[in-house]
Amino acid sequence: GQVPLADVAGTVARLAEIVAQRLAVRRELAAVGVAADPGGVDAGLERGRAENKNIIVDFYTDWCHWCKVMDEKTFNNDSVATKLSERFVTVRINAESPTESATFQGKNFTNIELTRAFQVTGFPSLAFISPELEVITVIPGYIQADQFSYILDYIDQECYKKKMSFEEFMKRKGE
Repeated sequence: GQVPLADVAGTVARLAEIVAQRLAVRRELAAVGVAADPGGVDAGLERGRAENKNIIVDFYTDWCHWCKVMDEKTFNNDSVATKLSERFVTVRINAESPTESATFQGKNFTNIELTRAFQVTGFPSLAFISPELEVITVIPGYIQADQFSYILDYIDQECYKKKMSFEEFMKRKGE
């Protein structure tokens, strides 16, 4: 059974289309400041320390549907994109890449090892890290833009240091 050339050409064309879409999404994310720090994970972590900004590590996979939805709907939301670019350093980690690596808290990890170290078991997952490189929290799953905006405020205002629950924070938002 040979595969007809027309089928191969069609498959190649579909793959090229998918790659073009992924690159377009990455360019859009870069435009709103959600792309990985140009210097990679290590540079992003160092920039968070240097600029005294909290760091958000976006653990994603290429096959993850909800990662793409979060890229498109949450990170592209104007309010979210502004908060991210002004108040946070964002880092993206392809959780399944065996060739990429990062140093965190003095230890070198492959992306796969770092994903395990953060106890990430589903995608997308977002790790929030202080400028001192302490893990604040890891939130698994897709988060809608409006909810994510409140989470960004909660982290940025360091409510977790004041022992205020997120639920309490949300109640006070309405006052």
